[in-house]
Amino acid sequence: MKKTEVKTELTTEVKKEAKTELIKELKLIDAAGKTLGRVASNAALFLMGKNNAAYQRHTYSGYPVKIINASKIKITPKKLSEIQHLRYSGRPGGLKIMKASYTVKTKGYPELMKLAIFQMLPDNKLRKTMMTGLIIEN
Repeated sequence: MKKTEVKTELTTEVKKEAKTELIKELKLIDAAGKTLGRVASNAALFLMGKNNAAYQRHTYSGYPVKIINASKIKITPKKLSEIQHLRYSGRPGGLKIMKASYTVKTKGYPELMKLAIFQMLPDNKLRKTMMTGLIIEN
């Protein structure tokens, strides 16, 4: 929001300009035959808006991303057993370490993709806003 100040003799008035909402185009990524990290890094790049010339770190300037064929990514069983995700309940002793093979069995490849993209985004207040623009289809 831009603020313009108008000075009169005794008081200062501040007028706020209305935000103009831009309709951003949906970026489509086909994950069939690609590795998990390549797809996740491309999606994170678009979600952050780093491909845009007007990129600013402190504002959300990213694009919504739709990933199709998430279950057809190229990943080996050995890699699935090596990848680990952490969940913490907030209680003492509540840290759970889960392997990617368990995540794929219980929630599927879209959840694995979502976790990978989440870890590639910057850890700040904009992360949640960026993740709302992510759509993953099987």
